[in-house]
Formats: sequence, structure tokens, C-alpha cells
Amino acid sequence: MKYVLLLPSFLLLMLLSSCSTSGAGIDVCVVIEPILISRDDVLTEGTARQILIHNEFYERICVTS
Repeated sequence: MKYVLLLPSFLLLMLLSSCSTSGAGIDVCVVIEPILISRDDVLTEGTARQILIHNEFYERICVTS
């Protein structure tokens, strides 16, 4: 029964905390850079896929905007 009474308080707390911002004004393009690989690097298929996803994200967010 007491959990039912606490539920509205927890929901209100979650709603209020979701409205807060952290790091406002920080440009993500300053923080991330494309990952460059050299000819000497040995990559697994999974690592190469993750690098491609990261670099495509960088292109989409930082270069085309």
C-alpha cells in the first residue's frame, strides 16, 4: 500500500529530472572526430563495422549540417 502512495512521487521526480540538461552549449563535433586507420592496422570485421558506424555518424552530424 505504501508503494502505491510513493509511485506518484517517483513519477514526478522522473519527469522533473528528464527536463534537466547537462552540457548545454557543448558542440559534439568538438568532442568526436572521425577514426582514421593506417595500412598497418589489423581490424576484425566487428571493429571495422564499428569504425564505419562512428565515421558515418560524424559525417551526418558534423559535415552535412
